[in-house]
Amino acid sequence: MSQNGQSGHNGTTAFPGGGAEHQLRRSLGFRDLVVYGLLFIAPMAPVGVFGTLDAKSHGAVALVYVVATVAMAFTAFSYAQMVRVVPQAGSVFAYARAGLGNGAGFIAGWMAMLDYVLIPAVAYLFSGIAMEALVPEVSRWVWTAIAVVVTTLLNLWGVRTAARVGFLVLAMEIVVLVVFVITAIVVLAQDGAERDWLSPLSGDGTQGAFALSAVVGAVSVAVLSYLGFDAIATFAEEVTGGSAKVARALLFCLALAGVLFVAQTYLVALLEPVSSAQLAAEPERQGSAFYDAVDASVGTWLHDLVAVSKAIGAAFAALAGQAAAGRLLFAMGRDRRLPGVLSRTDSGVPRVALLVSAVITMAAAVWAARRDDGLDHLVSVVDVGALTAFTLLHASVVGWFVIRRGGGGAVSWWRHLLVPVLGAAITIAVIVEASGTAQVVGAIWLAVGLVVLAVQWRGRRDAEAAGV
Repeated sequence: MSQNGQSGHNGTTAFPGGGAEHQLRRSLGFRDLVVYGLLFIAPMAPVGVFGTLDAKSHGAVALVYVVATVAMAFTAFSYAQMVRVVPQAGSVFAYARAGLGNGAGFIAGWMAMLDYVLIPAVAYLFSGIAMEALVPEVSRWVWTAIAVVVTTLLNLWGVRTAARVGFLVLAMEIVVLVVFVITAIVVLAQDGAERDWLSPLSGDGTQGAFALSAVVGAVSVAVLSYLGFDAIATFAEEVTGGSAKVARALLFCLALAGVLFVAQTYLVALLEPVSSAQLAAEPERQGSAFYDAVDASVGTWLHDLVAVSKAIGAAFAALAGQAAAGRLLFAMGRDRRLPGVLSRTDSGVPRVALLVSAVITMAAAVWAARRDDGLDHLVSVVDVGALTAFTLLHASVVGWFVIRRGGGGAVSWWRHLLVPVLGAAITIAVIVEASGTAQVVGAIWLAVGLVVLAVQWRGRRDAEAAGV
């Protein structure tokens, strides 16, 4: 392990100056990491944004996910580089601190916190909305709160238990996805496609000739489907067998998610009876476009099956996100960048950090569930925090390997310079394409973080001057 931490007794991870109450227990294997990553991403993540992407890309929705997977691969590769040298629970917080310094590390963690707290809130709200549709007698905010409580209890029970239950939920989602794929293929073989067979990769032609700019614009929305795969890195201190396993899980999850996303969007695009031009002209149809295409071509039974799967899957995507948020708060508390009580553990579980994360997420999710425009408010800001943290991650690779020469060996111009520079360019471009609301909220959150950092810096300077 790196100089920043070492293996402790009883399978825990110890850090200089930290006792057993600040240690996490090593109990996760490769499969568990993949389960957490895929739960957070959600195998059928494109369902909700299919119509929007179809309209924006002029029908080339499968190509959008091919490009988005390649674009996010740069970020996954940078994570894989840093997790090997800084195998800590703080993920991007720990990486930026090692590669760029304590200040940049705090800002990276601060921005990632915005993402890790709000993405679970969105997922809980999705679950509440789906359950209200199935049982309308109970308000969506009640279902949302129930989902928070159930998944929080599983997280408090321990990361291993949550991973086992999550595996069953993930298996259910995969089965539903397989049912959809097989059914779609049978329908296409019997009845033919509504669109040209190559249109999901080249456009349906209803909005003019193929336009690369339209695909790139849609990619800025599609990358939201991948947010969460990075949560795997937050479990680096709880993995058995070394940090290389975390790096492999990161890359594997991204590749598998890319294949699943491309396959399902390709098939549903062929089943879609509505053109991309019609979806662009009638944006109110975009949110339900995936369900409408399945309903029209296959039947209501598959529509309902997908809806139930999304309801359960969304809650467990939030479970993975809440677990990642707890690890981030734990790491920042251990480094005294947040209150130290957050770094306390109970039997290797960061229960204080998990409870704080759950309370914040519960407040955001229930608030949004009680408002008609709550979902719009949450969705509009979830990506800026993560993308800013990703940008600092790429800078950390350059800082650690090229500037600080922390790797100890020869600098690889493509692994340590070219890939992170291209990755940072991609994440910055996506931030630029984000909505104005998201940019404003991200800027305000960043400004608050800078104020907190300045206060901490002044406090430490005064303490040093006083000889404390």
